Amino acid sequence: MRASRLISLLLLLQSRGSMTASELARELEVSERTVYRDVLALSAAGVPVYADRGRAGGYRLLGGYRTRLTGLTRDEAEALFLAGLPGPAGEMGLADAVASAELKVLAALPPALRDAPARAGQRFHLDVPGWFRETAPPLWLPELARAVWGDRVVELRYRRGEREVTRLVQPYGLVLKSAVWYLVGRVGDDVRTYRVDRVTGVEVGDEHFDRDEGFDLAGHWREQAGSFLRTMLRAEVAVRLSPAGVRQLRHLVDAPFVYDELVAAASPPDGQGWVVARLPVESVQVAYRQLLGLGPEVEVIDPPELRQLFAESADRLAVLYR
Repeated sequence: MRASRLISLLLLLQSRGSMTASELARELEVSERTVYRDVLALSAAGVPVYADRGRAGGYRLLGGYRTRLTGLTRDEAEALFLAGLPGPAGEMGLADAVASAELKVLAALPPALRDAPARAGQRFHLDVPGWFRETAPPLWLPELARAVWGDRVVELRYRRGEREVTRLVQPYGLVLKSAVWYLVGRVGDDVRTYRVDRVTGVEVGDEHFDRDEGFDLAGHWREQAGSFLRTMLRAEVAVRLSPAGVRQLRHLVDAPFVYDELVAAASPPDGQGWVVARLPVESVQVAYRQLLGLGPEVEVIDPPELRQLFAESADRLAVLYR
C-alpha cells in the first residue's frame, strides 16, 4: 500500500511540477504528516525531491527528474492502451498523435508488458454508432478540435432550420453522445451547444480566448442534457400498465429518469398486478407511437384524444385479424 502511494506521489510531482503538502494529502487521501514521511522516504531512496519555502512554496523534483514507467502493473498497462481504441480520436484528426503516443509509452514499458496493446486490441473494440446507423465524422470536426486544443476563437456558420446563422464562439469542448458530436462554447455571456453535423463552415481566427479554468465540461453536459430532455416533455398522459408493460416501457422512453420517476410514483398493483401511472411525453402523437408498442399491456386513461387513437387502432387491428 505504501509503495503504491509513494509512486503516486512521485508521479503527481512529475506531472504537476509543484504541489503543497495539503494538495498532496488531498490527492492521496492521507494526512499531511503522512505526506511529510513519504517525502522523506523518497529522498532516502535517492529521488531528488525538495521543498520550496514561503507562501508560494511546495514540493518539487530537482532538475526535471523523470521516472520511467517501470511501476505499471499489467492491468494498468492494458487499461492505458484502451484509451487508444480507434474511433473518436481518429474522427477528431488525432489518429497519428494517438499512434505516436502509444509507441512512446510502449518503448518505456518493460519487456514483460510490451504485449499490452496487442492484448487490449484482441479483447476490446469500441463501435460508437447505434444499430442501423452508418455515420461519417462531421466535415468540420477536425478543425473544431484544433480550435478547442488551441483555445482559438472561431467564426461558426451553423444551419438552424431553413436558415444559416453566424456566431463568434469560444470553443470550450467537444462531446460525443450516441454517435453525434456536439460543440460546447461560449457566445458572449452564454454557454451554448451546437450539433457539429449542422455546422456549414468554420474560420479559425488568430485571437486566443482566456478559458475559464473552473468550467466543468462533463458537469455542464450532464446538467444541460437533463434540462433539455425535461423541456421536451411538455405533456402528460395517464396509463394502466401490466407487469410486462412496466418492464417493456423501459425500452420505449428516451430518458431514463422518466421511467425511474414513473415507477416510483405508480399506484400500488391491483389484483392482477396492473398499476396506474402518469407519463411525461413530448406530445399526444409521440405518446401514441411509443405506447402502441406495448400492445395489450397498456390501457390509456387520459387524455381522451389519445384514448380515442388507441380505440381506433384496436378496431382496425380487429378487422385485420378477424
